[in-house]
Amino acid sequence: MQLAELVAASQAVAGTSGRLEKIDRLANLLGRLAPDDIEIAVAFLSGSLRQGRVGIGGAVLSSARDASRAETPTLTLADVDAAFARVADATGAGSSGAKAALLRGLMGRATADEQDFLLRLMFGELRQGALEGVLVDAVARASAIPAARIRRAAMLAGALAPVARAALVEGEAALTAFTLQLFQPVQPMLADSAADIDAALEELGEASLEYKLDGARIQVHKGGGDIKVFSRTLRDVTRAVPEVVEVARALPAREIILDGEAIALRADGTPYAFQETMRRFGRKDDAERLRRELPISPVFFDALYLDGTPLVDEPLARRFSLLAEQAPPAAVVPRIVTAGRDEAAAFVARSLATGHEGVMAKAVGGVYAAGRRGQAWLKVKQARTFDLVVLAAEWGHGRRRGTLSNLHLGARDPQTGAFVMLGKTFKGLTDEMLAWQTRRLLELEIGRDAYTVYVRPELVVEIAFNDVQRSSQYPGGVALRFARVKRYRTDKRPDDTDTIASVQALAP
Repeated sequence: MQLAELVAASQAVAGTSGRLEKIDRLANLLGRLAPDDIEIAVAFLSGSLRQGRVGIGGAVLSSARDASRAETPTLTLADVDAAFARVADATGAGSSGAKAALLRGLMGRATADEQDFLLRLMFGELRQGALEGVLVDAVARASAIPAARIRRAAMLAGALAPVARAALVEGEAALTAFTLQLFQPVQPMLADSAADIDAALEELGEASLEYKLDGARIQVHKGGGDIKVFSRTLRDVTRAVPEVVEVARALPAREIILDGEAIALRADGTPYAFQETMRRFGRKDDAERLRRELPISPVFFDALYLDGTPLVDEPLARRFSLLAEQAPPAAVVPRIVTAGRDEAAAFVARSLATGHEGVMAKAVGGVYAAGRRGQAWLKVKQARTFDLVVLAAEWGHGRRRGTLSNLHLGARDPQTGAFVMLGKTFKGLTDEMLAWQTRRLLELEIGRDAYTVYVRPELVVEIAFNDVQRSSQYPGGVALRFARVKRYRTDKRPDDTDTIASVQALAP
């Protein structure tokens, strides 16, 4: 398929507000794709490259913008995918120049509309409303397979693109190949928020309550002597956490997949700050030195697979029971099961006194809904916080001159895929955070004016606030009162952030 056809479909979807019409347009496009184009098209329509991050900086993209343009469309999806593969493969000395030359060559073959599409794709700004949820329904429509079957297969595969190819080329029977398998990480189950523990119990009734740990999400796979540890974003981080590997190796099961957190704890059992834990996931050659300076502990809260048997469709009560049989007590999250408000409140108090964030409240009969956020898991924190995306930052004044200080914050709109600005803040930033965010935001720069640097919406920040108020100043109609930066969530993706509806629901 020519790139121009996909670009036209993307533009049509962006100009359509109705979900059903978006699905119809995308299904029509998917039905016309050659088998080898399906995974490329699904990745592009999701706003990503099949190669993941390909090491394209702001300077490289700026040089690509200056390329000449073609008058008529000739690029195919395969041409573009191959070009990005060559960009990804360019490493080492002189790689920036090589990447720039490759991109200029690609852009020089693209029409004006295609150039605009490719630049927004690379900048992470391709927000045409073709989110994965809409694409799942479009794949279902085009393949005549129930959406629930497509969604489950994508969760177990960790991605929609291979599932789309199987569904569209081979049919529903081919989806049986997408099962929970060792060393193929699944998307982690996510939690919604509850205002307090009373609201959580009202929603769930009797609930499993666990300490909410302020660590890094991990998924541990053990198969015989082989062990791999995956991050929240399904990246292999095994080399960074040898302590986790040692604990997993000592488990009695021959095959097991566990969900949990890796967290740096002091000698008294209280946690270090989240940023300290995340130091363990930095440069690989620092792993042994960091292990000596900042030992890390795995704390598991779920079992997804045990000795050949997938457990994701088992109720939480059984999954946790099997986990407790396998893992040593120190590696199992503190937990109670109760419907009593006094007992629950006392458990919350113990978690907070130990230095943790609050509690997770989970439905005891709930299954593991990989990749989904829902009411079966509810997080209850002491302070109200939202995970938001940085859209821009303003240059600081006075003592902060020369640094990017005042952050423009955005909440996710699942219907359009855009981020809706709901305020700014410069509070809560230490000198170290200011220096780090300035470097990082300049790497993400897509443009600027005299006062503000605009960035790709990739950096996730956790914002604490007092309350939400109605406001006509911002597009979402709401603003956060007394917003301040709590920490950066480098372990989270923009699609993991809170929605504008969640913010609006708290406004009086």
